[in-house]
Amino acid sequence: MPDAPLVAVLGHGICSDEPVLHADDLGLTRGDGCFEATRIQVDGAGTHVDHLEAHLARFRRSAASLEIDVDDAAWRALLDEVIAAWQQPGEAILRWMLTRGRERGGGPSGVVTVTPLDERTLRARDGIAVVLLDRGHPADAFVERPWLLGGVKTLSYAVNVAAGREAARRGADDAIFVSTDGVVLEAPRAAVVWRFGERLGTTPTDGTGVLASITCDVALAAARSDGVGVDVELRPVDDLFGSDGVWLVSSGRLVAPVTTIDGRSIATDDAWTDRMRSFTTRR
Repeated sequence: MPDAPLVAVLGHGICSDEPVLHADDLGLTRGDGCFEATRIQVDGAGTHVDHLEAHLARFRRSAASLEIDVDDAAWRALLDEVIAAWQQPGEAILRWMLTRGRERGGGPSGVVTVTPLDERTLRARDGIAVVLLDRGHPADAFVERPWLLGGVKTLSYAVNVAAGREAARRGADDAIFVSTDGVVLEAPRAAVVWRFGERLGTTPTDGTGVLASITCDVALAAARSDGVGVDVELRPVDDLFGSDGVWLVSSGRLVAPVTTIDGRSIATDDAWTDRMRSFTTRR
């Protein structure tokens, strides 16, 4: 089966048909855990994992916010085993998940999977239609409220997935969350980057609840090194309609140019999209 995922369990290694979690695992019953995901590519030059160290650092930060212990050596060994075992040519997503473990105790649980990128994800690189969805809170809702877990990549993704379903109901491919005071936040599973002239911009993470996107950070750092101005600012959502380009940036899609917002066409630029792609894959 060429598209079968690879699965591995912390403390056990790569599995075939063995169970990987207990039914009372708090990651299943309460979404109490965190995860990371990045692109893995196998080609004639070998196997490459995008920005693994940065993703591991964010994983540790998420776990610390949840007060779940991370065994760095065990995770590194398991990820190395999985990366070495994955030999399928092409692009895939390497994902690792940490839960608090079973309700009765016994320590955290961990699972790693590798799954080939699906056609929908790959098609998004050619352009996507998005809708605006109210996130239900102001842009500063997470200031001095660490219990809201702003910027933590938790397993509790039901709202994000529901937003994707709502976008589909409205005839769009994805959504952009907007605060109640009209500020651009993020997409359900991507950062938002915009362009005005020769400057790129994105939303700050401090206090907004926006996840610190590794792919976005890499892209904007590469842009700065090429002399492109970068603004990290609270931007009114209406400004997007007058921008010179908007992209959703994430580990799987890399760069997805936005072609319409709420059915209204916005500016696109193939040359800048190619440039953005080069920024996201800078090594």
